[in-house]
Amino acid sequence: MERVVLGQSELSVSPVAFGTWQLSPRFWGEQSKSDAIAAMKTAFDRGINFFDTAEAYGDGHAETVLGEAIQELPRDELVIATKVFNHFNPDGSRYPDLSPEHIAERCELSLKRLGIETIDLYFLHLFDPLTPFADIAGALEKLKEQGKVRNFALSNHSVEQCRAQRQFAPYTVVQPSFSLVNPAGEADLLPYCQSENIGVMIYSPMHKGLLTGKYTGEETFTDFRQNDPDFKGERFKELCAKVQSLKPIADRYGLTIYQLVLAATLMHPSIQVAICGIKTPSQIEEATGVFGKRLSREDYFAVRNTVGPGSPKPPDASGSRK
Repeated sequence: MERVVLGQSELSVSPVAFGTWQLSPRFWGEQSKSDAIAAMKTAFDRGINFFDTAEAYGDGHAETVLGEAIQELPRDELVIATKVFNHFNPDGSRYPDLSPEHIAERCELSLKRLGIETIDLYFLHLFDPLTPFADIAGALEKLKEQGKVRNFALSNHSVEQCRAQRQFAPYTVVQPSFSLVNPAGEADLLPYCQSENIGVMIYSPMHKGLLTGKYTGEETFTDFRQNDPDFKGERFKELCAKVQSLKPIADRYGLTIYQLVLAATLMHPSIQVAICGIKTPSQIEEATGVFGKRLSREDYFAVRNTVGPGSPKPPDASGSRK
């Protein structure tokens, strides 16, 4: 079973984390609960000990499903991450709220849904511009003293927001979006995390499924991707063709295109973990097939340059990027 240390958190985790965003109906539509639970149990059997969820995924639904799935698994072998941010209204609307009282209230509800006593990694899901950093930090420190939270973390924060928050509390892990199509944060956030030994677990490494190799460019979508320009028209067809062109490289390594892309993504020295959104047991079996796989430097950059912008380019004399 492959394990990596997640920055200063010192958590020993699988480099692939089981993600549960797909259990959020407003983004992905209704998903099979039984398939999800079966996939979670298969994930553990295949060496995954790291599970990522959030209260916002289905307004607690994903946490509840995960809690049911791990009831019969050894708790001391699992690492559970969840997130706090939203104030949920009865009409389904929501707004940011990281006030100390709200954090304490939502933490209790997350613990109950998950059926655990301690959250290993508790994320601020997004940046709250209204609550003072010191107030947020104080609330988290209190939860840690009570044994309800082990580590604090930041999701969807810019590098400057991370720097500011870390003046008030030891946030040991960050969770940004990153894919080879859109390697966001490579110019600032990822170097900062590497220099400060901050753990990085990325989400959407398959770019919402586009990098899995299962699309031809002719598909249409009824979920939230229907409004994403990367999944429509000529742009979608072009990207799918680029992904399909990776097959000769994948074949040389005995990998699927999905596995090739995931293996390349995990080679980045700033990234310890990639969160994979899994719906079925067969998908998790494919994802865990990357354990221990590495590409040559030449093939790594061939993959990057095929599907994305390649490596960051230095600014010219005018300060612009070519």
